[in-house]
Amino acid sequence: MLRIEELVLYRDEEEGVLETLSGLQRRILDGGKELSGAKELRSYCALMQKMIETAQNYGFSGNVWHSWLTWYLVYHENAYSRAHEIRAAVPGGINPIALHDFEIFRELFAYDFSDIEACLGTSLYSMAADYEFGGDDRRLASRRIRDRIEDLSRKLSSSRTTEAFKSHVDEFYRDFGCGKFGLHKAFRVIHDRKDRTQIVPITNIAHVNLDDLIGCEIQKQKLRENTEAFLAGRRANNCLLFGDAGTGKSSSIKGILNEYYGQGLRIIEVYKHQFRDLVHILAQIKNRNYRFIIYMDDLSFEEFETDYKYLKAVIEGGLEKKPENVLIYATSNRRHLIRENYADKEGDIRSDMHTSDTVQEKLSLSYRFGVTIYFGAPDRKEFQRILKGIAQKEGLQMDESELYEEANAWELSHGGRSGRSARQFIDHLLGTREEK
Repeated sequence: MLRIEELVLYRDEEEGVLETLSGLQRRILDGGKELSGAKELRSYCALMQKMIETAQNYGFSGNVWHSWLTWYLVYHENAYSRAHEIRAAVPGGINPIALHDFEIFRELFAYDFSDIEACLGTSLYSMAADYEFGGDDRRLASRRIRDRIEDLSRKLSSSRTTEAFKSHVDEFYRDFGCGKFGLHKAFRVIHDRKDRTQIVPITNIAHVNLDDLIGCEIQKQKLRENTEAFLAGRRANNCLLFGDAGTGKSSSIKGILNEYYGQGLRIIEVYKHQFRDLVHILAQIKNRNYRFIIYMDDLSFEEFETDYKYLKAVIEGGLEKKPENVLIYATSNRRHLIRENYADKEGDIRSDMHTSDTVQEKLSLSYRFGVTIYFGAPDRKEFQRILKGIAQKEGLQMDESELYEEANAWELSHGGRSGRSARQFIDHLLGTREEK
């Protein structure tokens, strides 16, 4: 009899795979009754369906049961897994309890469903025991996650002792962490059906490398220095990247994420209509052993918008200070994030009598970013250097003078000279050549 009900740290949710398996096991021993009812068969089919869906979603091949158990251990967040994420082994009384749970998981790895299938008169597990992923490998959300889980699954299934089993799990938690924050780089914020603030993974991330961004070397260096100080636990500042459109502000932050993800950096994208959720977001991440950047893209406010005050309170000024493992990185085309007009400065008989107070109120948000980095549009020579670099990376064979001449005509009708227009122009050339 499997001892699923004895799990302490790794307990399953109601109607989960382990909970369903435990219930079916109890029925086997319940007075020798056979599981002949349609209800039990539906439960078993639902259990198998969840495992196969997991295998298909993540691209697992091999023993579908082992893959699911490993996935469960990797994503399960509890006192033990969180204590071990991205750090050395944690001493204390929690280790014997974890060892107790892992002993049960070793028994689960050895389980083959033969008793249940004999009672139900089915052979579903034998069909899926040697599962082969049938989807397009290139369409997987993250092959990196799949490969890590499959590697751990092989180690766990071959562990000869519970201590060896535990050491493999501990090593995974130390290297990659646990749960959604351990396995994913970037996140967004949603509200569930009960209107609770939830942080969910973004699975399709543009793989931008900082070194691939041609130009803006000084800007990238400033961003690197601030981020490295943050990751090292030293003093660091919130950053505002501002300047002309298409000059690499957002791409630089994506590049920072890809470069420092292995050192525990994570990014949560927050839109300005979600600023009221910031307190709930911080409550969910402040005690995790990662470094989080709250990323706000294209940040700006019109005169009538007042949600920026929630952001001001979080950055500096509220009773509860911002957690040490959180920074805010924002991009904007405006240096001063809140729109101003001449009435703010000049005033008239019908305007605010304290005009300087009005101006200071609108500037105060920008002043709360300790590092401001300007991204300007490239001059013609720099624009040509960007074009040449992208063309070489894409393997585009074209005479330089012809490339520059066509690009000059392109940028006149596509927003002017910028890294974005250079990228769009090269994509246009590649697309038209593929057609031919």
